[in-house]
Amino acid sequence: MDRDLLRQCLVHHGESLFNKLKCEQTENPDFQAVVTDLCKATYDGRGDEHASPLVEQFIARKADILFCPAWKTANPPQQDDEEEEDGEPYAIMPPVELFMELPYEERRSMIYRDLERGDVVVGRINNIREYGFFLTLLCMAGGLKRDIEDLELSALCHVREIPSTSSHDDPLSYYQIGDLIKAGVKDIDRFQEKITVSLHQASLSPSLERIKLGVITKEDLPIHYSRSVRVAADSSETYDRILTRCHGYENPSVVEYLLQKVGISDTNPPSMMRGLQCKVFQEEDFASAIRKKQSASWALKCVRAGVDHFKHGRHVEAMNEYNKALEIDTNNVEALVARGALYANKGSIMKAISDFELGLENCPDHRNAKKYLCQTLVERGKQLEEQEKLVTAEGLYRRALSLDDSNPEATEALHNINDTIQKSIRLREEALAKEQVKATSSQTSAEKLRKILKEEKRYVEP
Repeated sequence: MDRDLLRQCLVHHGESLFNKLKCEQTENPDFQAVVTDLCKATYDGRGDEHASPLVEQFIARKADILFCPAWKTANPPQQDDEEEEDGEPYAIMPPVELFMELPYEERRSMIYRDLERGDVVVGRINNIREYGFFLTLLCMAGGLKRDIEDLELSALCHVREIPSTSSHDDPLSYYQIGDLIKAGVKDIDRFQEKITVSLHQASLSPSLERIKLGVITKEDLPIHYSRSVRVAADSSETYDRILTRCHGYENPSVVEYLLQKVGISDTNPPSMMRGLQCKVFQEEDFASAIRKKQSASWALKCVRAGVDHFKHGRHVEAMNEYNKALEIDTNNVEALVARGALYANKGSIMKAISDFELGLENCPDHRNAKKYLCQTLVERGKQLEEQEKLVTAEGLYRRALSLDDSNPEATEALHNINDTIQKSIRLREEALAKEQVKATSSQTSAEKLRKILKEEKRYVEP
């Protein structure tokens, strides 16, 4: 079992969880190997107040799975202390407490509890003495990452923890009040609430040893701190708005990246169900119905976002959201109907009809699909009328009425086109009759002429 992770869980939940663990994991040799160290854990006094017996029972029963070291990769990739803002692979956010109301005393006590040697802090020099300088801590920039400027925490950097800049100068002469300093945590006295820091690279934990310590500029401040400063200055900023402005929020590989960053292997996805442990599943073993429901739910979120864009006139963004929804769920009726409506609004009648028809194939009783398809068929019929394709237009009107027999526009259009067709037929019949009369008249005149010529010929002959 992962001893450190298990100890951290016990610190939060208290002795009641430890007692349950001893009952549930008594035959687990991995637990017996760490139980002696766990007995020495200092329990958080607030654990009993927030105790949840069901949660503790779940943790106790699943401890061998939850705290299994096999979840961790052997060599987690080394990470830089901060990502570049323009190319961040994941969304770097201000601490969540900036958007919540948390007690000052509770936040301060949590920092002293969670801060560890080797972590990195950033502070501003507020006083310089002959034995060192004092920092007002602003934020943490390595290991635990928090914004702590409002907690009024101070830290001492002793002169022996400051590297000399030359062979003869006093190390303190290089620093001035107001300088921004990045330093490593050297020691923490949680009872006296005292923190000492160091500028020596050796003070950092191995995972943070590449971080450069010393004087920094405002541009070198961690991104999460810079964003939290902007949030504090603008009360209209919300968590969602900041999140959506982050480049990493749109990164399709963000889950895979974060798994690598925390050192969790995704080759065999972990599960809390023992029956699913260490088993390779075939494609037919997966619950396609559940996946379909999940995809439909995800696609519906995209449709809602697209409808919001459409209402505000952002048609390109709306189309992107509808297409994204249909990539997730190819036959999502809501996405097809919404995209069809947008096509119709842009004048692409045939594309709109295609989307509405596909939507009705998947859900024959969808009211909006019927309504919009009926309206679009009537609109297409009018276009065909202008092209004098009356029979095709009549077929579209009849099809529209088969979807909604009470549609007044389709009823009127069909009535008008029937009148037009009947009128056209009558005109054609009248024209044909005139041609026949004319042909008969011409035939009679020709016969009379032949008869006259025949008689004249008889008189002329001797």
